[in-house]
Amino acid sequence: MTTLKTIGVIGAGQMGSGIAQVFATAGFHVVLQDTNAKQCAEAKKGIEKSLTKFVEKGKLAADQKENILARLTTTTELQGMKQADVVIEAVTENLNLKLQIFSQLDHIAPLHAILASNTSSISITSLAAATHRPDKVIGMHFMNPVPLMKGVEVIHGQQTSAETAKVIASLIQKLGKTHVSSKDVAGFVANRILMPMIREAIETLEQGVASRDDIDRCMIDCCNFPMGPLALADLIGLDTCASILHVMADGLGNDKYRPTKLMQKMIAEGKLGRKTGEGFYNY
Repeated sequence: MTTLKTIGVIGAGQMGSGIAQVFATAGFHVVLQDTNAKQCAEAKKGIEKSLTKFVEKGKLAADQKENILARLTTTTELQGMKQADVVIEAVTENLNLKLQIFSQLDHIAPLHAILASNTSSISITSLAAATHRPDKVIGMHFMNPVPLMKGVEVIHGQQTSAETAKVIASLIQKLGKTHVSSKDVAGFVANRILMPMIREAIETLEQGVASRDDIDRCMIDCCNFPMGPLALADLIGLDTCASILHVMADGLGNDKYRPTKLMQKMIAEGKLGRKTGEGFYNY
């Protein structure tokens, strides 16, 4: 395997920006791509703001911050992935969009390049089928917020090679993070456990079993969670939670994973959580 120098990240949203930041911090040259030039600019501004906080807390020197930013470039063209050794797709949870991106990347990225997806639920084997290098396709599910969360979920498609898995494990270690391995089953490990819990918390509220505050406080004070499931749903985004639940329901063949009526109502009203200023809480 070629020495990894350049990391490509597709999608300059919250997750893509965080992924770009941690790789640039670890010393890699990073190319962050998004079709929206404004989003690219916002992402770079957000990364700079995040790094400034690390400087203010004494976790990063001022000159380190500037060096990190110097290793980060943005582009609106997928052709920017021509020199990437690893490309991580971090766009919205839409299978057709991801398939289109993987098919294009297969023709653009170098033959040795590994193509990874930050998907939280979509089949890696399905994405690999859109390429001529299924052995070099793997899942790298980072957690939000990426610069602070320690773990990365690694998902092995049916044809993912042992060499690809080894390279990605080493790469995650260089980021100062740990990884857990999962088979390519809908929801993987994290969301297989997390999303049904969030769904149950919403249904518990919907049925009037307890108030919003009591539900979240119960999981914090009684179960030692760092935050309650309703607040967590707001952080993730209710639309994202619903998308993952639909993928799980379809992939696992069980409608018990479908979003609740309250979830669907809030999404229809645009109450998606923190990103819209209102969800179960106001922001």
